[in-house]
Amino acid sequence: NQRFIESGEKERLKDMLRSKLVECGWRDEMKNYCRDVTMQKGLENVTAEELIAEITPKGRERVPEAVRQELLQRIKRFLALYAANSKAVSDGK
Repeated sequence: NQRFIESGEKERLKDMLRSKLVECGWRDEMKNYCRDVTMQKGLENVTAEELIAEITPKGRERVPEAVRQELLQRIKRFLALYAANSKAVSDGK
């Protein structure tokens, strides 16, 4: 995890994910859903924590499979590279 952060890969993946979610309309869909929930419950009757608890399951469910797969592949690629580099270092290469 530390190497993932230190290498900058975590930030690159977050940026890629953010961009893909905007491109596919996920962000707008979630924004509209938040607006609907807030209007339904009333602005004064919903806290940020309640809103997050309400939208999180739908948000996760609505991430397109292609975006999930791309993120997973990039993580796997990073881990494979990290494992190969760690093995080379431990083997003295």
